[in-house]
Amino acid sequence: MSLELQGCEPRPSAAPTTPSLNKTDEVADTTDLPLLKTLVLDCKQGAVRAVRFSVDGNYCFTAGADKSLKLWNPNKGTVLKTYSGHGYEVLDAKGSCDNSQLVSCSMDKTIVLWDVSSGNWSRKWRGHLGSVNCVTFNEDSSVVVSGSVDTTVKVWDTRSRSQDPIQTMEECKDSVTSLDVSDHEILVGSGDGRVRLYDLRKGSLITDYVGGPVASVCFTRDGQCSLVSCIKSTIKLFDKTSGEMLSEFSGHINREYRLDSLLDYSDKYVLSGSENGMVYVWDLVEGGLVAKLDHGPGSGTIHSLAQHPSRPQLLTAHRGMVSVWEDKEQEKMEEEENMSSASVYDSKPHWM
Repeated sequence: MSLELQGCEPRPSAAPTTPSLNKTDEVADTTDLPLLKTLVLDCKQGAVRAVRFSVDGNYCFTAGADKSLKLWNPNKGTVLKTYSGHGYEVLDAKGSCDNSQLVSCSMDKTIVLWDVSSGNWSRKWRGHLGSVNCVTFNEDSSVVVSGSVDTTVKVWDTRSRSQDPIQTMEECKDSVTSLDVSDHEILVGSGDGRVRLYDLRKGSLITDYVGGPVASVCFTRDGQCSLVSCIKSTIKLFDKTSGEMLSEFSGHINREYRLDSLLDYSDKYVLSGSENGMVYVWDLVEGGLVAKLDHGPGSGTIHSLAQHPSRPQLLTAHRGMVSVWEDKEQEKMEEEENMSSASVYDSKPHWM
């Protein structure tokens, strides 16, 4: 049976209540975790399908059910630009390595490459036969990799005017649900319950059965392991080379939706959304639950997460909102910085 594309629930009629934190027993030092909710952004895009940081962490993007893509300053909660051009809901987006381009994918079966400064699209690829669930750039943003309900992974050349992909991978037997890339590898999660690792240097493919429809995949920052979450199952950490399961994380609720799971900026913690309005945080090495981030009553499913690349700041998407989470120390430091006109966030981005 094919895995149906699942989105988040409809947006709430009112903004969330005062942020609250629900932590488990204090079994670990959590001072470097983003446990303090500092902002809630009402994105006004219908349901927010995905939230993603830019490569430097200074900006973020939200993909909306209203067909739009928005660029934000998550530290001030301000919209910098809105990108319109998709014909249906936008499901994923990523920024290029130099912040000059965005790529997004949609239920309209297209992948769109945007110029950040002008707000116009420069490429629109239509090679997929179904909704495109996930998209990402490679390391130098010379190619875009996309995964679709049509069970294929396609690679597109951003420097070419060609409408055809430069490579198509057809090994998946169900919808492609999640992607991650390294400098020479593509990690693919699918609704067929398998994770596939394509090594482009060796020309090899390693396939591992992980026990259920895959919701999310990502590499650890050292590139040695992969983190895999499955619908109606647990989150697992695998050795990338041997396929050995190194650790397993459980306790969150994931019965129906595709939820993001990821590692924090330091590779010390595993974070995952949940269908009960929480984000669950586990210690990577010990495997124990160390914290729960409570989004408050009526928050619904927390389905999309984005981790800042170099400090404890987390973005979480639920219904039509995005919450910004910081650690307490970082919050105090930012307050001191904002008293000075030299704050990096007081200046406009380079493309404005």
